[in-house]
Amino acid sequence: MTLTVIIAIATAFCMVLSVLIKPYIKIGTKNVGLYWIVCLIGAILMILTNCISLTAVFDGITANTSVNPLKILTLFLSMTLLSVYLGDAGFFDYVANTVFVKSKGGQLKLFIILYAVVSVLTIFTSNDVIILTFTPPICIFAKKAKISPLPFLFGEFIAANTWSMALIVGNPTNVYLAQSAGITFSEYFSVMALPALAGGITSLAVLLLVFRKQLALPISVGEENQAPPHLSKVPMLVAITHLAVGIILLSISDILGVEMFLICLTLALSLTVFDLVYDLITMHTAKPVLSSLKKEPYELIPFVLSMFVIVLALKNSGATDLLSSLLLTGNKVDGFSFGILSTISANLLNNIPMSVLFEKIISQNSLPAVYGSIIGSNIGAFLTPVGALAGIMWSKILTKYGIEMPFRKFVFYGVIIAIPTLLASVGTLCLVL
Repeated sequence: MTLTVIIAIATAFCMVLSVLIKPYIKIGTKNVGLYWIVCLIGAILMILTNCISLTAVFDGITANTSVNPLKILTLFLSMTLLSVYLGDAGFFDYVANTVFVKSKGGQLKLFIILYAVVSVLTIFTSNDVIILTFTPPICIFAKKAKISPLPFLFGEFIAANTWSMALIVGNPTNVYLAQSAGITFSEYFSVMALPALAGGITSLAVLLLVFRKQLALPISVGEENQAPPHLSKVPMLVAITHLAVGIILLSISDILGVEMFLICLTLALSLTVFDLVYDLITMHTAKPVLSSLKKEPYELIPFVLSMFVIVLALKNSGATDLLSSLLLTGNKVDGFSFGILSTISANLLNNIPMSVLFEKIISQNSLPAVYGSIIGSNIGAFLTPVGALAGIMWSKILTKYGIEMPFRKFVFYGVIIAIPTLLASVGTLCLVL
């Protein structure tokens, strides 16, 4: 057990260090995430040192269970692909352009509209997709309008990582933890709708308080005459239809008796085939579809699988059982405690490794602990940049547009907003369960 724990701790430490110092390295012309490379090395070390056998790894990855990492990755990547196709049809650019160009009445009105739009879109897509899509337009608009981008950047980031807990597909951590406890799509929403609402309202109130002075200023430059982005109406409508059908089928998947990952995979394949045929007919090329496929967050695959191997090794060594016995005792088995614990742990490990670890610790022993951990895995994203991959991607985009976001500034705003939002969400969870 000792060697297994040492390798796991060393991997977690090096991963966090890479996120803080150098999350990406350049290999050729591409930026590659160093954080997942560190985790992959840790998983390989577990195998080479006999902390876990290849047979155990294979059996764990291919097991016909709800927490099979391949099923969970398939589910999330398939839903993400639906959103990517929707974005490539111009939908998100069009919405962002409409929000920024057509909103009149000053920064406060623009901020509220932006927060509302991001919140709604996040619920039905995912936090990562929204952050990747809306962050660049915010940076560009703020520069043209000569206003501070901070209120709008934090508003977008906080909204995306608060409302992502409303549906099970909003975050891979939701999927991982909920599936581990056998929670269906409809059961998840019936419990998490109110905590998400409480967290969303609280985060908005705190954001308005924190940025009240900046938001009271006018917008000095108008962009009313700017041409709207190109919108491919047919692909957009088909993508929206696929996304809507997906949400409906997922909500009744337990009645249909079909696993959620199969529903998402089928819809992703269907939309891919449609877009491929449509592009070949209208443009005589398959490049748009290939471009969409390249935008998938493939780094999640080695990251999740590596952490799965590391946590499986900890499980087989008895380390997670020991940790479980320490955490799941007496009055500690509740959503409030695990909401706080998971938030802190996400910022020590990142929310995906935290979720993989907590799945082994809590599983079906306590549904309040599962839901509390889900809340922490989402809200933990805006406590520090380590909290989630969303923070890493967000910071990377800001750097590209010349916006400085030092660690201390992120934490300063993150702590102020995260604490009341977390308390409101887990407090509401305790009332629901």
